[in-house]
Amino acid sequence: MTPFLRAYLSRLDWDGSPEANIETLRALHLRHNCTIPFENLDVLLPGEIQLDEQSLEDKLITARRGGYCFEQNGLFERALTDAGFSVRSLLGRVILTHPPQMPPRTHRLLLVTLEGEAWIADVGFGSQTLTAPIRLVADVEQKTPHGRYRLQRQDESWILQFWHHQRWESMYRFDLCEQFQSDFMMGNFWSAHWPQSHFLHHLLMCRHLPDGGKLTLTNFHFIHWQDEQVGEQTTLPDAAALYAVLQERFALGVSDPRYGFSEQALAEVMAGFDTHP
Repeated sequence: MTPFLRAYLSRLDWDGSPEANIETLRALHLRHNCTIPFENLDVLLPGEIQLDEQSLEDKLITARRGGYCFEQNGLFERALTDAGFSVRSLLGRVILTHPPQMPPRTHRLLLVTLEGEAWIADVGFGSQTLTAPIRLVADVEQKTPHGRYRLQRQDESWILQFWHHQRWESMYRFDLCEQFQSDFMMGNFWSAHWPQSHFLHHLLMCRHLPDGGKLTLTNFHFIHWQDEQVGEQTTLPDAAALYAVLQERFALGVSDPRYGFSEQALAEVMAGFDTHP
């Protein structure tokens, strides 16, 4: 086992023996979602999001921070590779908000091949992300610990959908073309700097829970979802309360010399955000 994989499994508090099979893939996928929160804080805080292997390890493992798709699936790809899986990253176009024109490729996801069968894994789409791998087959409903999904085929493209409010909603569109580190760097830069990017205008966080629930945060609005229904919800009154919730409910590390941040730094970036949902 490589030192990186050992550190990754320790971060997940998973003491199993990783083998390149579907059982390990499912276990690591869910544990990753339940341990490393989705968050876009580094889009709002000063600095740049780096995608090289050492930066992802330092931030998401050592500093116990989270990240968004380029970081989350970059880390997951490396862990699966070290565990012996055949895996590579793909890029998708997010269509969840029904954009009037086809958007750029700004979502990173993974293609895993096991015994000749293709699977999609994705630990980086926030509150609606997969929490288990799904087979790359069209028009078949597939259940995960946190929802129902299906894939549709359109020529050479695939569309991932989830069941929401009694209907299928499209999340993103992707194909199986080879992607390169420069493609991820471009998508990452666009996501963090395009003036209309929602990552620039909202604090977004999610941590899935082993019981099928999840915790979400949009700016100051916190919700604990249970069985896809709103359970506990509250609007946090100020940055101090927000700073506490990040640590206590999302288990976010804030004290690392490089990737940590103070309550004052959080207050400064959240100053222009409304405390109302």
